[in-house]
Amino acid sequence: MTTRMRTAAAMFAVLLFASHAAAAKLSGTVTCKGARDNSDAVVYIDAIAGKTFQPPTAAVNVDQKQLAFVPHVVAVQAGTPVEFLNSDPFLHNVFSPDACCDKFNLGSWPQGQKKSYTFKKECVATLLCNVHPEMEGFVVAVPTPYFAVTDKTGKWSIPDVPAGKYTLKVWHPKLKGTSKSVEVTADTTADFEITR
Repeated sequence: MTTRMRTAAAMFAVLLFASHAAAAKLSGTVTCKGARDNSDAVVYIDAIAGKTFQPPTAAVNVDQKQLAFVPHVVAVQAGTPVEFLNSDPFLHNVFSPDACCDKFNLGSWPQGQKKSYTFKKECVATLLCNVHPEMEGFVVAVPTPYFAVTDKTGKWSIPDVPAGKYTLKVWHPKLKGTSKSVEVTADTTADFEITR
């Protein structure tokens, strides 16, 4: 191996290490006081100064199964298409009364078919079915690709967060949201407690 090749390989290794060292995992727990469990809280970074993010082109899937939206809460980056599948053996509909998603109504469709809607801007959209009024779900469209939805234990994790200072926000369908400032220099933990 020539000196030039060794130098190039060493520089590549340094750059590769630096790119991985600059990104960290942001994680924690949300305790949801007054809720059935600690699931369905959306945790997200609301902005990264000087950066804009191209939304993914791949659709996120929401099922309509056993008269429920599955998952009940889904988070996406604004601009992401969401596909709604009907897995039940009868007609379903998806609409939202919320202005932030243009009060869309996709009509009704039978089992096995899908319809999609793109949530173009930051929005909390309530999902309803005009065939089954007991059904309710939520799409939370956030401004960055750095987000997570808590599991039943309240755990959440956001990988590959660049180093910096951010506002971390929490939204929940039944409880009051909150926020806090975090500084990410390495793997960082942030815990929250939210109530009615």
